[in-house]
Amino acid sequence: MEQGNTARARRTKKRTRIQALNDERILDAALKVFSAYGFRGSTVDQIAERAGMSKPNLHYYFRRKRDLYVAVLNWTLDLWLRPLEEVDANGDPEMEIRRYVETKMDLTRTHPQASRLFASEILQGAPLLKPLLETRVRALVDEKAALFRRWSEKGRLGAIDPYHLIFMIWAMTQHYADFAVQICAIKGVARLDEAFFDEAKRNVLSLLSEGLRPRGHQRGR
Repeated sequence: MEQGNTARARRTKKRTRIQALNDERILDAALKVFSAYGFRGSTVDQIAERAGMSKPNLHYYFRRKRDLYVAVLNWTLDLWLRPLEEVDANGDPEMEIRRYVETKMDLTRTHPQASRLFASEILQGAPLLKPLLETRVRALVDEKAALFRRWSEKGRLGAIDPYHLIFMIWAMTQHYADFAVQICAIKGVARLDEAFFDEAKRNVLSLLSEGLRPRGHQRGR
């Protein structure tokens, strides 16, 4: 897990099991606090309390609030990009994209706070993430867009702009985390349960399937 520019001058090169567990505990607490209050509205005291440790102990791992925020954003970015990285150029195009969508929907259900924190950073102009968006994220999206275009040119995928396909997948999947409060209000439920996400997944995949299928391809499902 990439930790950004965290300051750990007093730590040894070989991390102990306790240090690793504390890192995880701190990042989990920070994710919950940052996703609820944003970077400006959050304090190290809130995060330390949520992590169940003293503020000086937390500073042993992360010297500044900014270091901790960047570490959480980097962890979130790794989480979101891994499924796209795993789209296999040698696989069946429709199945690879369906698998990507299914994984994204699962992440939306299991990590809604990570999605909301990421969205908050983007809405603020991505002051800390922009360099990564312009390098790592752009390179990965360019790579997969080129793959989708090759699939389309070979008649293995429908004629759809690959960039807009990726953007639509992001919008259709992360909406269920970022706008969960709105969805709950409209559906009249307290929370979105696993059954709801299974239904959402089926509908998102159904909508995408027609566009993914090459023209003239017979339905096999």
